[in-house]
Amino acid sequence: MRAMSRASRHNPTYLQPVVRTDIGDEDDPDTPKSKSQRKREVNALQDLGTALEALPKDKLAKVPLPEKLADALRDAKRITSHEGKRRQMQYIGKLMRALTDEDVEAIRRVLATFVGASKAETARLHAIERWRDRLIGGDDAVTEFIAAHPACDVQALRTLVRNARKEAQLAKPPKSSRELFQMVKQALAGNDREDESDQPEAEDDEA
Repeated sequence: MRAMSRASRHNPTYLQPVVRTDIGDEDDPDTPKSKSQRKREVNALQDLGTALEALPKDKLAKVPLPEKLADALRDAKRITSHEGKRRQMQYIGKLMRALTDEDVEAIRRVLATFVGASKAETARLHAIERWRDRLIGGDDAVTEFIAAHPACDVQALRTLVRNARKEAQLAKPPKSSRELFQMVKQALAGNDREDESDQPEAEDDEA
């Protein structure tokens, strides 16, 4: 099966609707398919199969798959030889082409939730890194952070910031910087939990 290009990793084709052409034209089922139509369909399903094989086992178990396809994907993960993997992925491609439109759409919906969760986690880590770098960069950021996260251990925060600055100046291993990252991470997570608890509970409908 084809390896995904850099562009398809940023905008995965396997999350785009698969136009099934094996049933002919909607108004004229006997209309033959063009070669380009066949290729687009095959490529989209190949990308979908590649994405499934690349999933960790715990995520793969959450995808609604026919038993034969699920078994084939699990087998592919155990194969280490290049030629064996290639043959197995060809078999998976054959099974992918046998899926119904409903099967394909159900798989795509679950994969889309994985991609969304991954993007959210990446954004969260970037926010933590930005705070960590700002704290090391200046005292104004320390004051702002304490105001925004009053539950944090202020003394520990200031100590980590001071030590992280020394590490940067002396080009030492960033031990305190890593600890500061974890402290920021916990503070932001604490705020998220408080925001959730502040949400009003839905009232029960009166009988």
